[in-house]
Amino acid sequence: MAMGLRLLGATENMKTGQWGELKRQLQATVGESNYRNWIEPLQFTSAANGVAQIAAPTNFAGTYVSRNFGDIILQKIAAVKPDVRRIEFSASRANRAMRAARPVAQSEAAPAQPAAAAAAPTARRDGMLPPAPLDQRFTFDTFVVGKPNELAHAAARRVAEGGPVTFNPLFLYGGVGLGKTHLMHAIAWELQTARPDLNVVYLSAEQFMYRFVQALRDRKIMDFKLLFRSVDVLMVDDVQFIAGKDSTQEEFFHTFNALIDQNRQIIISADRAPGEIADMEERIRSRLQCGLVVDLHPTDYELRLGILLSKTETFRKQQPDLVIADGVLEFLAHRISTNVRVLEGALTRLFAFASLVGREITLELAQDCLADILRASERKITVEEIQRKVSEHYNIRLSDMLGPKRLRSFARPRQVAMYLCKQMTSRSLPEIGRRFGGRDHTTVIHGVKRIEELKGQDGQIAEDLEMLRRTLEA
Repeated sequence: MAMGLRLLGATENMKTGQWGELKRQLQATVGESNYRNWIEPLQFTSAANGVAQIAAPTNFAGTYVSRNFGDIILQKIAAVKPDVRRIEFSASRANRAMRAARPVAQSEAAPAQPAAAAAAPTARRDGMLPPAPLDQRFTFDTFVVGKPNELAHAAARRVAEGGPVTFNPLFLYGGVGLGKTHLMHAIAWELQTARPDLNVVYLSAEQFMYRFVQALRDRKIMDFKLLFRSVDVLMVDDVQFIAGKDSTQEEFFHTFNALIDQNRQIIISADRAPGEIADMEERIRSRLQCGLVVDLHPTDYELRLGILLSKTETFRKQQPDLVIADGVLEFLAHRISTNVRVLEGALTRLFAFASLVGREITLELAQDCLADILRASERKITVEEIQRKVSEHYNIRLSDMLGPKRLRSFARPRQVAMYLCKQMTSRSLPEIGRRFGGRDHTTVIHGVKRIEELKGQDGQIAEDLEMLRRTLEA
């Protein structure tokens, strides 16, 4: 009992006075910057059975101090308490309490939260990273799901639940206007509502680079490391931006590893697959591919029409007297096929024009009002391009498809290519026949009819046609 009282008294002395003196000695040894960033936040909690317990702001901070300053701290403590032979670091209880109460980090300049998240707390803990502003329009409720994006949507939903997942990182990629940023914002909004205890940071790769350069300039790189490596969910948009920027890639690599080691979730987006990002270090490409990589495919007609119908409903709630004629949305979904942002912008312009002039939205009005967008969206697909894509799809030589051979392995792809040329170009049947080795137009008619028949009977042919059409329209 007396021994226990002496140990308790020694611990209390360390807490009240000796620990402060020990830290001042460490300040002279490790330097002002290291002391301020790493040593000053530490708190001595207890010592028993030869082990001193020290509380750090985060698990990462404790690991970093243990690796870099553990020996010298142990030496200083042992000089005061000779029975201490080892140090253990852990996140402080106060810090855990703050983490349990803190919301998703939001920039003070962020737009108003959507109604579903309005009740979430908005105060930010000191030292938390202010992320990029979130767009209140980009939620899961406003994301239209179709076959080209259903896997990406399902994966994003799963991550947004905030629990443990089997894929980390989640890597979303696709062309411009296919919904990558929408899904990133939707995840952040959902986490704010479902898991307000998590520190979620969303920002672009450009902003990551800017903050890293600023930290280098201000000699606060340790602050930068501590902040970024203590987040619970890190979301980086357009990661291809850091390709070729060696120092930023180096820091991103170490940040990535530190968060993965702590089982923190990482969500990345880019305009292409990790292996296709030029000037990206191979070690980063490898790590980006170690989780789930999801491609947002170019939109198909049904998805584009669904997006237009959803946006039209939103407009009608604001202006219920607007009238849109049958066939207008179908026309836009067919003609504007490459970019959802352009498609939504076209509908916004059309509704604004009709509202201002007080007219019904007819097909003629749409063609006049959107003439420049429709012209720009007319990507001329050539017969040669179709022939090349079809031969690549069926893994045959172009010369065999265009040549006289009538083997089924060549004849069926030839008929598919003729069908697509009839559907996707303005070339006449005789002209198409000439491009296929000088064949007669009746051969083209037969080929087109045969594919039309097979399309309703053979699921593989229908799938091939859809995939080729999407590829050609992308």
